[in-house]
Amino acid sequence: MRMGLVKLGLAMLVFPGVVAVASYAEGPLQVKTDKGKIEGSFTADNQVRAFKGIPYAAPPVRELRWQPPQPAEKWKGVWLAKDFGKHCLQGVTYPDMVFDDPGASEDCLTLNVWTPSNPKGKLPVMVWIYGGGYVGGSTSEARQNGEFLAHRNVVVVSMNYRLGIFGFLAHPDLTAESPHHASGNYGLMDQAAAIAWVKNNISEFGGDPKNITIFGESAGSFSVSALMASPMSKDMIAKAIGESGGAFYSAGLRFPTREVAEKQGAEFAENVLHAKSISVMRRIPAEQLLNIASDRENHAPRFVPDVDGYFLPDSVPNIYAAGSQAHIPLLAGWNADEGRAAVVMAPVKPTAASFGEQAKKEFGDASARFLTVYGAATDEEALRSAGDYAGDRFIAYSTWRWMGVHVETGASPVYRYLFALGSPGDKFHLVAMGAFHSDDIEYVFGTLDSRQGAAWRPEDRKLSELIGAYWTNFARTGDPNGAGLPMWPSYNATGGWQVMHLDADSAAKPDAYRERYLFLDSVWSRPKVEAAGSH
Repeated sequence: MRMGLVKLGLAMLVFPGVVAVASYAEGPLQVKTDKGKIEGSFTADNQVRAFKGIPYAAPPVRELRWQPPQPAEKWKGVWLAKDFGKHCLQGVTYPDMVFDDPGASEDCLTLNVWTPSNPKGKLPVMVWIYGGGYVGGSTSEARQNGEFLAHRNVVVVSMNYRLGIFGFLAHPDLTAESPHHASGNYGLMDQAAAIAWVKNNISEFGGDPKNITIFGESAGSFSVSALMASPMSKDMIAKAIGESGGAFYSAGLRFPTREVAEKQGAEFAENVLHAKSISVMRRIPAEQLLNIASDRENHAPRFVPDVDGYFLPDSVPNIYAAGSQAHIPLLAGWNADEGRAAVVMAPVKPTAASFGEQAKKEFGDASARFLTVYGAATDEEALRSAGDYAGDRFIAYSTWRWMGVHVETGASPVYRYLFALGSPGDKFHLVAMGAFHSDDIEYVFGTLDSRQGAAWRPEDRKLSELIGAYWTNFARTGDPNGAGLPMWPSYNATGGWQVMHLDADSAAKPDAYRERYLFLDSVWSRPKVEAAGSH
């Protein structure tokens, strides 16, 4: 526990155009939360206060492993909130995820707050949820640093949440011991607990607890759609932003039923861990459990959210279809080349002939219509269409369906975007990958300079400024538009399904690919309950 007693004294506080002397013990770096006082630090330019590594729940260890998050204990003195907390244990690492924290731990339920040094009035609050397929991620990545968004007069919050087997194991014993007859979804409940912490404490940081916008990318975007559906969280949220992903049909990630998830968890426990009960599993050291669950040779299932009957009383598509989701403004979209890398970097490229054959295998009698909306008259066209379909199947269709049903149920205004500016390339990504999956994060946060090896162009800087303005305007009012910005119409049939193309020269255009998604929608029949989690 990083905690210490702060000595009384005087400190020079620097604000824009103002030099003032304030009592250190009573200054803006010290804030009272419902669990005790914390002390943060100024960012380099003194314009933002940063509070890092704040516990929002009790450590989920020992008997609290695979339990919903429990309240953190109160503390005496002052908690020094100047460093990120440890990231949650994870067996999958992505090369471009670079963490700046003390390491991995099962004790990882902390959050961070960035707020202007001298907030005036109650500011909108933006709560970020990182991606990583529910198996990886941390708030300590430099590209997710909330400092720069906070310069736009908003409060930014990010939280760690449990991942993989620690966050999403379902098991019959867990269901039996649950008063709600549910198991799994502990990582999603962590997210909801962090939002509840924000609701209870953010006014002390200058934020408005009635104006909370949740936003996330990839698995974080899936989470946003699920948090809007869950009775545990939907009433705490004022607005939502989804970047690449929704908990609808996706080849990349589907939420299984609780029964399917329980069966997978029980088989893994018995056949791989040789543990016949949850009590035995709770005694397995965390690192050992992680290593076994991460070893592909053990045929471990993918531990992902499930339709548990508690956090999610029904599948996310069913909840939205019934109009039972949070009726709040939604801004969402995806990147132009979400899955193209897998196609253009494959050793064998698709041709018109091979693409046509694959269409017949996957779509049967509907393959002719598929080839109408994904043209493949030439090898060049087939290569392009294969990249388009890879992205649609992976993440774009699920996001499209999420927005569509939100519009259909008349919930609230929806704003759709396409992030279309191709990447200049960097240490981890080739130019040929285009606007790849996760490419948008640094633009949203204003952290372009955190990306290793990127030679940024003027149009990148311009677009980052534009996106930062749109996102924070939306958090403020539920409408991304503002003075000096290209007009962004709402997304609906009356307006011609307008999509904001975020590019070197951003502009709203009618959806040119709607026929693709209508075709996929007709084939992927939106099952009542999602199938088992896929890899």
